[in-house]
Amino acid sequence: MLRKKLPIGVQTFAKIREDDYYYVDKTGFALRLIEDGSHYFLSRPRRFGKSLFLDTLAELLSGNRELFTGLEAEHKWDWSRRHPVIRLSFGGGVLHSCARLDEKIDELLTDNLERLGVSATHRSPSGRLQQLIKSTATAYGEKVVVLVDEYDKPILDNLGDMETARAMRDGLRDLYSVIKDSDAHVGFVFLTGVSKFSKVSLFSGLNNLKDITVDERYSALCGYTENDLDQVFAPELEGLDREQIRAWYNGYNWTGDAVYNPFDVLLLFDSRQFRSWWFETATPTFLIEVLAGRHTFAPSLERLLTDEQLLSTFDVDYIATEALLFQTGYLTIDHMRQHGAVTQYVLRYPNLEVRSSLNNALLHQLRGRASDTPSQAARLYNLLEVNDFSGLKDLFTAFFASIPHDWYRNNPIAQYEGYYASVFYAYFASLGFDLTPEESSNAGRLDLTVKFNGQIYLIEFKLVEHSGEGAAMAQLEAKGYADKYLGQGQSIHLIGVEFSAEQRAVVGFEVETLN
Repeated sequence: MLRKKLPIGVQTFAKIREDDYYYVDKTGFALRLIEDGSHYFLSRPRRFGKSLFLDTLAELLSGNRELFTGLEAEHKWDWSRRHPVIRLSFGGGVLHSCARLDEKIDELLTDNLERLGVSATHRSPSGRLQQLIKSTATAYGEKVVVLVDEYDKPILDNLGDMETARAMRDGLRDLYSVIKDSDAHVGFVFLTGVSKFSKVSLFSGLNNLKDITVDERYSALCGYTENDLDQVFAPELEGLDREQIRAWYNGYNWTGDAVYNPFDVLLLFDSRQFRSWWFETATPTFLIEVLAGRHTFAPSLERLLTDEQLLSTFDVDYIATEALLFQTGYLTIDHMRQHGAVTQYVLRYPNLEVRSSLNNALLHQLRGRASDTPSQAARLYNLLEVNDFSGLKDLFTAFFASIPHDWYRNNPIAQYEGYYASVFYAYFASLGFDLTPEESSNAGRLDLTVKFNGQIYLIEFKLVEHSGEGAAMAQLEAKGYADKYLGQGQSIHLIGVEFSAEQRAVVGFEVETLN
């Protein structure tokens, strides 16, 4: 099989098809959407192929048959009908005022008016869009198609300035309400974005959208499946560890087929290096600051239970932590369960890239952006590799000793036991270790289990008033947390760590090894 060009950053369907790039056929999803309904909304993380799918829809509905040769849609679509397509995209640039938003909308509408050969005399953004829709339907004798990409970006770009974010939300709500008011002239609508704002806050005027974000049938609409990698990208797999690719970049799930992050996969094939490509591109400082500011217990992110309503609670005035992490792609659905009338979701990290990178970023925030964090993390790996527990004790002590005093003074989270446990957990998670936080047993919950280098480390954390109490080790021994691992032929190390909030230091460190 011959190698093709890698479509890194290419969001234009025609360019991919005409210039011989790899293409994962998503036209079957497009056909199903058109057959099953007419007004859709899809939320997916950034760089997951939303823009490319929207462009594919535009070319299909415009009737450009030559681009679909050999694809599923080629012989299943009525190419005799060509639908006029209105396209709005807020993906380019950053808007920090309502004036710039209105200017951007005016530019987008002008481009559509010129391309479709119609005119509008109204001056307001909503008025011009309404005229554009009606005039286009009349001129072409067909109901129009409205495709909106990155519908929420002007809001998300301003979450650090709530007043501006609210103004952006209100301006976009006024614009999008026109789509429903023009329903007689609209045949198909598809909106995409990262977040799913509540209908009350943003879609009060567009409540006829069918949300397919969490829908088994469309789970793989964006992203690459295992089959896609094996068939479409087979020439690129040579020399790469298939299991390693899966561990690093697979695992995103919207209750159906799990998918790979396409941005990661393409950059892996290009560079032949495993790195946090997606995470490094634009992880917002806002996200990390929110997690730290809300005293988020980092280990809890390994398995987070939420319900359907909370997962969709996203608004400028309050963004639920679960919704923020899920919609931005830092957590994904592990499984869904039904309890009577309540639908619950268990969330998890999608893969090694996100787990390691998010915890590394959170670690910098938890430690007041201490400059020695990377070197200490590397030393942690080296010490654990040779079971140098004396060195490990010194390193654990240094973790907190190096945090600036002013950071402690200005951050009340340092008074919580969960803060100290979160720092330790984040160190281990940032290195990609096999971790189980808060592991349940008949005896209770163990703070952290680490499996590394064929050995098991059972760690208990305690916040104490006085040093030398041995409370952490006493609990490890009394609860018998090691019992389930005995007889497996692996060395088991019990590690009790005690902290003092007053001294801002590790004041107790005990190790007991069971062979």
